[in-house]
Amino acid sequence: MVASNNTNAPLAVIIGVTGQQGGSVANALIQSDKPYRIVGLTRDVSKPSAQAWIQKGVLLREVDISPGKEADVTKAFEGADIVFAMTNAAELGTKEKEVAQGKLMVDAAKTAQVRLFVWSNLDSPAKWSKGRLSAVWFSDSKAEITDYLRDSDVPFALVPAGVYFSNFVQGAAARVKQPDGSYALMLPCLPTTMLPIIDTARDYGMHVRAAIENSGMGPGSEVLTGVNISYEDVLAQLSQFTGTKYTAYQASRDEWVSINEARRIPAVFSAALYEAYQFTTEFGCYGDKDVVANQKAAGITQLTFLEMCQNQSPGTFD
Repeated sequence: MVASNNTNAPLAVIIGVTGQQGGSVANALIQSDKPYRIVGLTRDVSKPSAQAWIQKGVLLREVDISPGKEADVTKAFEGADIVFAMTNAAELGTKEKEVAQGKLMVDAAKTAQVRLFVWSNLDSPAKWSKGRLSAVWFSDSKAEITDYLRDSDVPFALVPAGVYFSNFVQGAAARVKQPDGSYALMLPCLPTTMLPIIDTARDYGMHVRAAIENSGMGPGSEVLTGVNISYEDVLAQLSQFTGTKYTAYQASRDEWVSINEARRIPAVFSAALYEAYQFTTEFGCYGDKDVVANQKAAGITQLTFLEMCQNQSPGTFD
Protein backbone atom coordinates (compact mmCIF):
# COMPACT_ATOMS: atom_id res chain seq x y z
CA MET A 1 0.00 0.00 0.00
CA VAL A 2 1.13 3.55 -0.75
CA ALA A 3 -0.04 7.07 0.02
CA SER A 4 -2.52 8.63 -2.39
CA ASN A 5 -1.48 11.07 -5.12
CA ASN A 6 -5.05 12.19 -5.73
CA THR A 7 -5.14 15.98 -5.33
CA ASN A 8 -8.64 15.69 -3.86
CA ALA A 9 -7.37 13.54 -0.96
CA PRO A 10 -6.70 15.28 2.37
CA LEU A 11 -3.08 16.35 2.84
CA ALA A 12 -1.44 15.14 6.06
CA VAL A 13 1.90 16.61 7.12
CA ILE A 14 3.75 14.39 9.58
CA ILE A 15 6.55 15.68 11.78
CA GLY A 16 9.24 13.16 12.66
CA VAL A 17 8.24 10.65 9.99
CA THR A 18 11.43 8.62 10.58
CA GLY A 19 10.64 8.19 14.30
CA GLN A 20 8.42 5.70 16.12
CA GLN A 21 5.42 8.00 16.49
CA GLY A 22 5.57 9.76 13.13
CA GLY A 23 6.33 6.54 11.26
CA SER A 24 3.41 4.81 12.92
CA VAL A 25 1.08 7.66 11.95
CA ALA A 26 2.25 7.54 8.32
CA ASN A 27 1.70 3.78 8.14
CA ALA A 28 -1.75 4.02 9.73
CA LEU A 29 -2.90 6.64 7.21
CA ILE A 30 -1.47 4.65 4.29
CA GLN A 31 -3.37 1.57 5.55
CA SER A 32 -6.63 3.50 6.00
CA ASP A 33 -9.57 2.78 3.74
CA LYS A 34 -9.64 6.54 3.19
CA PRO A 35 -7.06 8.16 0.87
CA TYR A 36 -4.42 10.58 2.19
CA ARG A 37 -1.65 12.48 0.54
CA ILE A 38 1.28 12.44 2.96
CA VAL A 39 4.22 14.78 3.42
CA GLY A 40 6.88 13.64 5.86
CA LEU A 41 9.08 16.25 7.51
CA THR A 42 12.61 15.35 8.57
CA ARG A 43 15.91 17.14 9.08
CA ASP A 44 17.80 14.88 6.67
CA VAL A 45 15.99 13.44 3.66
CA SER A 46 19.11 11.53 2.58
CA LYS A 47 18.95 9.08 5.52
CA PRO A 48 17.93 5.52 4.55
CA SER A 49 15.11 5.69 7.12
CA ALA A 50 13.75 8.72 5.28
CA GLN A 51 14.29 7.39 1.77
CA ALA A 52 12.28 4.27 2.59
CA TRP A 53 9.15 6.42 2.75
CA ILE A 54 9.49 7.46 -0.87
CA GLN A 55 8.72 3.88 -1.87
CA LYS A 56 5.44 4.24 0.04
CA GLY A 57 4.39 7.34 -1.87
CA VAL A 58 5.33 9.81 0.87
CA LEU A 59 6.73 13.17 -0.24
CA LEU A 60 9.71 14.15 1.91
CA ARG A 61 10.62 17.68 2.91
CA GLU A 62 13.75 18.67 4.78
CA VAL A 63 12.76 21.15 7.49
CA ASP A 64 14.53 22.40 10.61
CA ILE A 65 11.84 23.14 13.21
CA SER A 66 13.69 25.61 15.41
CA PRO A 67 13.53 29.31 16.32
CA GLY A 68 14.51 31.45 13.34
CA LYS A 69 12.98 28.94 10.90
CA GLU A 70 9.36 29.98 11.38
CA ALA A 71 8.83 30.84 7.71
CA ASP A 72 10.15 27.42 6.60
CA VAL A 73 7.82 25.59 8.99
CA THR A 74 4.81 27.66 7.95
CA LYS A 75 5.58 26.95 4.29
CA ALA A 76 5.81 23.22 5.06
CA PHE A 77 2.34 23.37 6.66
CA GLU A 78 0.68 25.33 3.83
CA GLY A 79 -2.23 23.46 2.27
CA ALA A 80 -2.28 20.83 5.01
CA ASP A 81 -5.62 19.52 6.18
CA ILE A 82 -3.91 17.65 9.02
CA VAL A 83 -0.61 18.14 10.84
CA PHE A 84 0.71 15.51 13.22
CA ALA A 85 3.11 17.17 15.66
CA MET A 86 5.43 15.84 18.33
CA THR A 87 8.61 16.93 20.08
CA ASN A 88 11.65 14.82 20.94
CA ALA A 89 12.84 15.79 24.42
CA ALA A 90 15.90 13.55 24.17
CA GLU A 91 17.14 15.53 21.17
CA LEU A 92 16.15 18.97 22.44
CA GLY A 93 17.56 18.45 25.94
CA THR A 94 15.79 21.26 27.83
CA LYS A 95 12.27 22.35 28.67
CA GLU A 96 12.89 25.78 27.16
CA LYS A 97 13.88 24.36 23.78
CA GLU A 98 10.97 21.94 23.72
CA VAL A 99 8.41 24.62 24.58
CA ALA A 100 9.87 26.96 21.96
CA GLN A 101 9.65 24.28 19.28
CA GLY A 102 6.09 23.34 20.23
CA LYS A 103 4.87 26.93 20.20
CA LEU A 104 6.57 27.50 16.84
CA MET A 105 4.60 24.59 15.35
CA VAL A 106 1.33 25.86 16.79
CA ASP A 107 1.97 29.34 15.41
CA ALA A 108 2.85 27.92 11.99
CA ALA A 109 -0.34 25.83 11.98
CA LYS A 110 -2.40 28.90 12.80
CA THR A 111 -0.79 30.98 10.03
CA ALA A 112 -1.19 28.14 7.53
CA GLN A 113 -4.83 27.63 8.61
CA VAL A 114 -4.39 23.91 9.27
CA ARG A 115 -7.75 22.23 9.76
CA LEU A 116 -6.65 19.71 12.40
CA PHE A 117 -3.46 19.79 14.49
CA VAL A 118 -2.92 16.40 16.15
CA TRP A 119 -0.58 16.85 19.11
CA SER A 120 1.33 14.16 21.05
CA ASN A 121 0.73 15.59 24.52
CA LEU A 122 1.44 14.67 28.14
CA ASP A 123 0.00 15.89 31.44
CA SER A 124 2.01 18.00 33.89
CA PRO A 125 3.24 16.15 37.01
CA ALA A 126 4.15 19.50 38.58
CA LYS A 127 0.57 20.73 38.20
CA TRP A 128 -1.02 17.49 39.44
CA SER A 129 1.29 17.29 42.46
CA LYS A 130 1.06 21.03 43.20
CA GLY A 131 4.77 21.47 42.55
CA ARG A 132 6.08 18.48 44.52
CA LEU A 133 7.04 16.47 41.41
CA SER A 134 8.87 19.21 39.56
CA ALA A 135 11.65 17.29 37.77
CA VAL A 136 9.59 15.84 34.90
CA TRP A 137 10.42 18.69 32.57
CA PHE A 138 9.63 16.81 29.34
CA SER A 139 6.04 16.26 30.49
CA ASP A 140 5.62 19.76 31.90
CA SER A 141 6.89 21.21 28.62
CA LYS A 142 4.35 19.26 26.58
CA ALA A 143 1.59 20.34 28.96
CA GLU A 144 2.67 23.97 28.52
CA ILE A 145 2.52 23.53 24.74
CA THR A 146 -0.97 22.03 25.11
CA ASP A 147 -2.11 25.08 27.09
CA TYR A 148 -0.69 27.32 24.37
CA LEU A 149 -2.50 25.24 21.74
CA ARG A 150 -5.81 25.55 23.60
CA ASP A 151 -5.46 29.35 23.56
CA SER A 152 -4.46 29.52 19.90
CA ASP A 153 -7.81 28.83 18.20
CA VAL A 154 -6.11 26.13 16.11
CA PRO A 155 -8.44 23.11 15.78
CA PHE A 156 -6.68 20.28 17.59
CA ALA A 157 -6.87 16.71 18.86
CA LEU A 158 -4.66 15.18 21.56
CA VAL A 159 -3.05 11.74 21.38
CA PRO A 160 -0.62 11.08 24.27
CA ALA A 161 1.88 8.28 23.69
CA GLY A 162 1.70 6.48 27.05
CA VAL A 163 4.47 4.07 28.09
CA TYR A 164 6.53 2.54 25.28
CA PHE A 165 6.54 -1.27 25.17
CA SER A 166 10.14 -1.06 23.94
CA ASN A 167 11.11 0.25 27.39
CA PHE A 168 10.74 -3.29 28.70
CA VAL A 169 13.42 -4.75 26.44
CA GLN A 170 15.72 -1.74 26.09
CA GLY A 171 16.17 1.77 27.48
CA ALA A 172 15.33 3.07 30.94
CA ALA A 173 13.17 0.11 32.01
CA ALA A 174 15.38 -2.58 30.52
CA ARG A 175 15.73 -5.87 32.33
CA VAL A 176 18.83 -6.90 34.28
CA LYS A 177 19.85 -10.55 34.27
CA GLN A 178 20.29 -12.09 37.70
CA PRO A 179 22.79 -14.79 38.78
CA ASP A 180 20.04 -17.44 38.79
CA GLY A 181 19.11 -16.67 35.16
CA SER A 182 15.96 -14.71 35.99
CA TYR A 183 15.45 -11.05 35.11
CA ALA A 184 14.73 -8.03 37.30
CA LEU A 185 13.05 -4.88 36.04
CA MET A 186 14.40 -1.85 37.87
CA LEU A 187 11.43 0.48 37.63
CA PRO A 188 10.91 2.94 40.50
CA CYS A 189 7.22 2.17 40.95
CA LEU A 190 4.96 -0.11 42.97
CA PRO A 191 3.73 -3.51 41.70
CA THR A 192 0.20 -2.09 41.65
CA THR A 193 1.12 0.92 39.47
CA MET A 194 -1.04 1.00 36.34
CA LEU A 195 0.94 1.58 33.15
CA PRO A 196 -0.71 2.42 29.77
CA ILE A 197 1.70 0.42 27.59
CA ILE A 198 1.74 0.73 23.82
CA ASP A 199 3.78 -0.85 21.06
CA THR A 200 4.43 2.62 19.69
CA ALA A 201 5.89 1.89 16.26
CA ARG A 202 3.11 -0.59 15.49
CA ASP A 203 0.00 0.89 17.12
CA TYR A 204 0.34 4.59 17.97
CA GLY A 205 -0.77 5.59 14.48
CA MET A 206 -4.13 3.85 14.73
CA HIS A 207 -5.02 6.10 17.66
CA VAL A 208 -4.12 9.18 15.62
CA ARG A 209 -6.17 7.82 12.72
CA ALA A 210 -9.11 7.36 15.10
CA ALA A 211 -8.78 10.98 16.23
CA ILE A 212 -8.94 12.05 12.57
CA GLU A 213 -11.58 9.70 11.19
CA ASN A 214 -13.87 8.24 13.82
CA SER A 215 -17.30 9.51 14.79
CA GLY A 216 -17.23 11.88 17.75
CA MET A 217 -13.50 12.54 17.38
CA GLY A 218 -11.79 15.33 15.44
CA PRO A 219 -11.28 18.84 16.85
CA GLY A 220 -11.49 18.94 20.65
CA SER A 221 -11.04 15.19 21.11
CA GLU A 222 -8.42 13.23 23.02
CA VAL A 223 -7.58 9.59 22.29
CA LEU A 224 -5.65 7.81 25.05
CA THR A 225 -3.17 5.15 23.98
CA GLY A 226 -1.99 1.91 25.53
CA VAL A 227 -3.40 -1.02 27.44
CA ASN A 228 -3.73 -0.15 31.12
CA ILE A 229 -1.96 -2.95 32.97
CA SER A 230 -0.42 -3.21 36.43
CA TYR A 231 3.33 -3.53 36.78
CA GLU A 232 2.89 -6.87 38.56
CA ASP A 233 0.81 -8.19 35.65
CA VAL A 234 3.53 -7.04 33.24
CA LEU A 235 6.02 -9.16 35.18
CA ALA A 236 3.65 -12.14 35.26
CA GLN A 237 2.97 -11.98 31.53
CA LEU A 238 6.66 -11.57 30.66
CA SER A 239 7.38 -14.63 32.80
CA GLN A 240 4.57 -16.55 31.09
CA PHE A 241 5.61 -15.59 27.57
CA THR A 242 9.35 -16.08 27.89
CA GLY A 243 9.40 -19.00 30.30
CA THR A 244 11.91 -17.03 32.40
CA LYS A 245 11.04 -15.53 35.78
CA TYR A 246 10.71 -11.74 35.91
CA THR A 247 10.72 -9.88 39.23
CA ALA A 248 10.52 -6.25 40.28
CA TYR A 249 13.22 -4.28 42.02
CA GLN A 250 11.98 -0.91 43.21
CA ALA A 251 15.07 1.24 42.75
CA SER A 252 15.71 4.26 44.94
CA ARG A 253 16.38 7.60 43.24
CA ASP A 254 20.16 7.22 43.64
CA GLU A 255 20.11 3.61 42.40
CA TRP A 256 17.94 4.61 39.45
CA VAL A 257 20.31 7.39 38.41
CA SER A 258 23.31 5.08 38.80
CA ILE A 259 21.67 2.30 36.78
CA ASN A 260 20.88 4.70 33.96
CA GLU A 261 24.30 6.31 33.96
CA ALA A 262 25.65 2.86 33.08
CA ARG A 263 23.19 2.87 30.16
CA ARG A 264 24.48 6.31 29.12
CA ILE A 265 21.22 8.03 30.04
CA PRO A 266 22.00 11.54 31.34
CA ALA A 267 21.24 12.23 35.00
CA VAL A 268 18.79 15.02 34.08
CA PHE A 269 16.67 12.44 32.22
CA SER A 270 17.05 9.81 34.94
CA ALA A 271 15.77 12.18 37.62
CA ALA A 272 12.86 13.18 35.38
CA LEU A 273 11.99 9.56 34.61
CA TYR A 274 12.14 8.67 38.30
CA GLU A 275 9.54 11.30 39.13
CA ALA A 276 7.51 10.38 36.05
CA TYR A 277 7.04 6.89 37.50
CA GLN A 278 6.20 8.43 40.90
CA PHE A 279 3.58 10.55 39.16
CA THR A 280 2.13 7.52 37.39
CA THR A 281 2.01 5.59 40.67
CA GLU A 282 0.24 8.38 42.55
CA PHE A 283 -2.00 9.97 39.93
CA GLY A 284 -1.99 7.73 36.86
CA CYS A 285 -0.18 8.47 33.61
CA TYR A 286 -3.34 10.17 32.32
CA GLY A 287 -4.53 11.49 35.64
CA ASP A 288 -8.09 10.43 36.41
CA LYS A 289 -9.08 9.69 32.80
CA ASP A 290 -10.64 6.30 32.05
CA VAL A 291 -8.46 4.65 29.38
CA VAL A 292 -10.89 1.81 28.58
CA ALA A 293 -13.94 4.08 28.23
CA ASN A 294 -11.98 6.57 26.16
CA GLN A 295 -10.76 3.94 23.70
CA LYS A 296 -14.24 2.42 23.44
CA ALA A 297 -15.66 5.83 22.53
CA ALA A 298 -12.88 6.29 19.95
CA GLY A 299 -13.55 2.88 18.40
CA ILE A 300 -10.10 1.57 19.34
CA THR A 301 -9.35 -2.11 19.93
CA GLN A 302 -6.09 -2.02 21.86
CA LEU A 303 -3.65 -4.94 21.83
CA THR A 304 -3.07 -6.69 25.14
CA PHE A 305 0.42 -6.74 26.62
CA LEU A 306 0.73 -10.44 25.80
CA GLU A 307 -0.20 -9.77 22.16
CA MET A 308 2.51 -7.11 22.03
CA CYS A 309 5.00 -9.72 23.22
CA GLN A 310 3.81 -12.14 20.56
CA ASN A 311 4.30 -9.53 17.83
CA GLN A 312 7.98 -8.96 18.55
CA SER A 313 10.74 -10.18 16.27
CA PRO A 314 12.32 -13.56 17.08
CA GLY A 315 15.12 -13.18 19.58
CA THR A 316 13.75 -9.99 21.18
CA PHE A 317 13.61 -11.62 24.62
CA ASP A 318 16.66 -13.87 24.28
